[in-house]
Amino acid sequence: MTIELTIPQTMLPEDGRFGSGPSKIRPEQVDALVAGGRTLLGTSHRQPPVRHLVASIREGLADFFSMPDDYEIALGNGGASAFWEVACASLINRRAAFGVYGSFSKKFSQSAAKAPFLEAPVIFEGQPGTCRLPEYTDDVDAYCWAHDETSTGVEAPIRRVPGSVEQGALTLIDATSAAGALKVDVRETDAYYFSPQKAFGSDGGLWVAILSPAAVERAESVEQSASLAGARRWVPPFLSLTTALANSRKDQTLNTPSVATLIMMENQVRWLNDNGGMAWATARCAKSASILYSWAEKSDYATPFVTDPAIRSHSVVTVDLDESINASQVVALLRDNGIYDTFAYRKLGRNQLRVGVFPSVEPADVAALTQCVDYVVEHL
Repeated sequence: MTIELTIPQTMLPEDGRFGSGPSKIRPEQVDALVAGGRTLLGTSHRQPPVRHLVASIREGLADFFSMPDDYEIALGNGGASAFWEVACASLINRRAAFGVYGSFSKKFSQSAAKAPFLEAPVIFEGQPGTCRLPEYTDDVDAYCWAHDETSTGVEAPIRRVPGSVEQGALTLIDATSAAGALKVDVRETDAYYFSPQKAFGSDGGLWVAILSPAAVERAESVEQSASLAGARRWVPPFLSLTTALANSRKDQTLNTPSVATLIMMENQVRWLNDNGGMAWATARCAKSASILYSWAEKSDYATPFVTDPAIRSHSVVTVDLDESINASQVVALLRDNGIYDTFAYRKLGRNQLRVGVFPSVEPADVAALTQCVDYVVEHL
């Protein structure tokens, strides 16, 4: 049955985009893109104008993350999913241990399992809605997990596995829906990698990695071993971290990037830093998330999906709805009224809403969203 429902205009958020996949784009970023159409778009990424743009991104991220002087930032084509393959090719020497507690934390482990030159990964698995970090394992050389599990709204702690440094193991953290929204000390990681389409307000197709000296050394060692006669391992140029880093040091990428993505990301990084950097961005996201969690806890038909408050995400919020209420119908009616992308992660199969509360989202809009959901449910 088709239902038509008009939410009063006075209740609607000023901006109704809450997607946990694509980011909310600020109007200033669109203005930067229009201005770049005369100076940057269509320009070779090997030329100074685009290289200056990349340099600004790298410098801005170094400031945002208070990056140690001996860490480096590398950029590459293909998004965070491509970096999983880069890590398998260039960072995992023989075997890795994975914390798996959702779809995205699982995907990296699956890449490692399929790599013919790596041994079967060690999997520490938890149910969706919980957090399961890898534990110390004698024969691994990398520990991997996600800072924020985008599919479930679980936020994991970022700290090295005790004993991992002594055994020479790297810590590789997928930060795609966390970077820019959640607090982190990158010194607790060797590769903190992400795509820019979440908190950094841009489009996908690019990966960014903050790399420790140990990660750089590992990549160099792995690739040197792969070049020896009779080696089973092959590191193709597109998956070579040393090649990506060599290009990044020249403020460019190996292959032609989306210059539009770079323009929007550079504008967003400057905006975040101008407003107070990580402290400001993470506080803003925490405020928006708390509005949603408090609303759900007080509601008679909604509850936070993640039951442990200590691991509830401050960037992607998941809220279960009572089975008497069709979440898909609620999402559709919200969309009809200009409120977009509040649907659950499809593979999770929950009757729930999933809301991205990245820095570009106004907390006041999040509060308005809760009122609109209440209005829709009341009139179903």
